[in-house]
Amino acid sequence: MILKSILWCLLLALLPNSDATPMADRHTTTITSHKFLEMIRPHYLKTGDTVAIVAPAGILKHDVKVIQKTKILLNSWGLNVVFGDHLQTKFNHFSGTDAQRSNDLQKALDHPNIKAIWCARGGYGTLRIIDDLDFEGFKNHPKWVIGYSDITVLHTALNNLGYESLHAMMCINLTEDKEAIKPSIETLKSALFGQLKSYEIKGHSDNIPGSASGQLVGGNLSLLTATLGSKTSLDTKGKIIFIEEIGEHKYHIDRQLQSLKRAGYFDHCAGVIIGNMSQLKINNPAWGQSIETLILDVLKDIDVPIGFGFPAGHELENRALYFGRTIQLNVTKSKIGVLCNIDQH
Repeated sequence: MILKSILWCLLLALLPNSDATPMADRHTTTITSHKFLEMIRPHYLKTGDTVAIVAPAGILKHDVKVIQKTKILLNSWGLNVVFGDHLQTKFNHFSGTDAQRSNDLQKALDHPNIKAIWCARGGYGTLRIIDDLDFEGFKNHPKWVIGYSDITVLHTALNNLGYESLHAMMCINLTEDKEAIKPSIETLKSALFGQLKSYEIKGHSDNIPGSASGQLVGGNLSLLTATLGSKTSLDTKGKIIFIEEIGEHKYHIDRQLQSLKRAGYFDHCAGVIIGNMSQLKINNPAWGQSIETLILDVLKDIDVPIGFGFPAGHELENRALYFGRTIQLNVTKSKIGVLCNIDQH
């Protein structure tokens, strides 16, 4: 009888407490980081290092001009440049066949002397080749992979493998107004050379104030949705999610966010940063809400800091962000603060 009583007490102790706060209500506005697999950080660049330029997705328009400007910029930083064999190839919608694009990227991933891979442009196509890539050579010689938009597919793959990467401008952006892209260029250089420490960005009236620390992940909304259910889909538990998008109707953005929500993307995240929501298409009939209200409606069940208007994504000002890096996020109505180097590495 005594043994039965002890077992019964142990069983009761393991059962959920009906008086306890429900899980959905346990979020606080100050959220600390979960314990993650320690991310591997490629070496920061130094004078004399080599950067490979590849185009894993869309056709590189104005290719001669882009190549020239890319070489001039990187040389001015004391870096050497090599270009993928098929950088100027055109095959239907893509900058080469799947095999050609995959081969260029694979060579860059494997090469021991290449210290960074800068994607020339996005568009569409990386999803078609991601499963053909072999990262074993990359693991022996980690390097920074740089890009945004369609390059989100590479960022998610690298995050799952345990490597930091760099969400930043691409070579194609060098053809834009020089003064307008200055912050993009400066923050890219700072990030590559290990000098990017923090940001303080003007706030937004729809910000949800709070503080959180966590690993920064994310990218383009369409690509994050496209990877759901795959081996490169992100684990967002305890992490800070960055999202940006371009050229979509609000109903499409809502559908994608709802899909992520249903998949549990936001259930246990530590915070959300909303980047550029660019060139939104007009709904007919009208959606009836601002993009901020739409997003907050989807995220209404989570209690985490949410910051709007971070200048990263499909705009001329596209500030560099370390993906896979543990950051400190501080959000108020008046500002968004991002501390990029809170971990000791």
